[in-house]
Amino acid sequence: MLSRGSSRISGRTASDAWSRPRAGLWAVAGVTGLGFLVALELTARHYGVPGPLTVQAAELIGRPKSAALLYAGMALMMVVLTWRERFLALGAAVGIDVVLALGRWVFGVGGTEGYPFGNGALWVLLGCGVIAVTRRTGQERALLLKGVGLGLLLVAGRKTGDTWLLVTAKSRPEVLDPYVAVADHALGNPSWVVGRVVEATGPVGAQLLHVVYGQLAVAAVVVSLYQLRHVAAERRFPGHHLVRTFLVIGLLGPAIYMIFPVVGPVFAYGTGAFGTGNEHWAVAELWPHTATPVGPPHAVTYDAITPRNCMPSLHTAWATAIFIHTRRASRFLRNAGTFWLAATLVATLGFGYHYGIDLIGGVVFTLTIETALRCLDRGWDRSAVRLVAHGVTVFTVILLAVRFVPVEMARHPWVAGSLLLLALGSVIHGYVRTTSRWEPEAVPLTTPVRAAAATP
Repeated sequence: MLSRGSSRISGRTASDAWSRPRAGLWAVAGVTGLGFLVALELTARHYGVPGPLTVQAAELIGRPKSAALLYAGMALMMVVLTWRERFLALGAAVGIDVVLALGRWVFGVGGTEGYPFGNGALWVLLGCGVIAVTRRTGQERALLLKGVGLGLLLVAGRKTGDTWLLVTAKSRPEVLDPYVAVADHALGNPSWVVGRVVEATGPVGAQLLHVVYGQLAVAAVVVSLYQLRHVAAERRFPGHHLVRTFLVIGLLGPAIYMIFPVVGPVFAYGTGAFGTGNEHWAVAELWPHTATPVGPPHAVTYDAITPRNCMPSLHTAWATAIFIHTRRASRFLRNAGTFWLAATLVATLGFGYHYGIDLIGGVVFTLTIETALRCLDRGWDRSAVRLVAHGVTVFTVILLAVRFVPVEMARHPWVAGSLLLLALGSVIHGYVRTTSRWEPEAVPLTTPVRAAAATP
């Protein structure tokens, strides 16, 4: 019989054996991520634009372009800190911001572009990383490094995405908007319909939708902070949370932009967004009052500035992820998640940023990724493999159909539109049916009356 001490040794050995592969996996992921950033930096410089590493390094001293994002990243990192440490970190960030802002003002450097604050949050993130390496050991070091990594990933993901969008514009001179516009007749041209509705609401409705559309990352951080609120007490992260889904969507989605470059209705068939004045690049000035004609489409040349960022709609994908991750939250967050998804769908269509098929692709994209990530945490089973394979197949078939049979889709809208919605519904149904079996079942409570009646 093993003694109690030997049992502890064997348990610790098993735990160490399990932690070693996970540590190796984290190391491989870190090296791969760094290599990707370096490659993207070199690619951006090849096209004459600053890369993500250059932009991020400049924000250590210069005026940041995304102050809210930097503080959101610091907030995610602080989930691993005690309340005392959080107040110290926040105070240090504000103090650094004040010093740097005064220095730029006194010496007249830094220009006027960007925000006067935000550097302090980045300094605190990096400082906590140094503290983790030099002052912490064991599990505490790993926990703090995970927190720092989470915050930096959020910030680096945004910078990487911005650079990648510039690369799509410069490396994909031709866009496939005519194909999507023709195929979208199968759905009744929803961007044209919703565009006229948003236009009829006037500036108030448009401004509300702009706030929702522009602050999607802030909504995600709020939900993530709710999910990670117990990390400091439990000294560990949950197996799966919204940040993981958000980052993977942002990593995989832009790759599709290179395969299927599309700029969106307001650019291809309108005057551009935010007064950009892209009329001379547009195929025709039709959006949102005149539907595109049905005819054989062809790729068209567009400018080297507008991102090719429509298929899939990542705003729809991220809003869908927020909706999914608020289903088991408080009532307020459930309602907020529903509102954010609905408002995001209206904004993406109503502002002419996306076609209807882009939104279908975004939902299928998210449900497939969410399933795969949850399986990495809980383990794979046959139903999960089928669902992921089904999601990948549906997404691929949609892209192929839009590319090769858009005219047939437009000429038979009842058939093509119904098939598109049925394909979307099949992925949603499969996700709900599969994941509902993973949720813990509620154990019915035996009431005292029934317990007494059952007693002989």
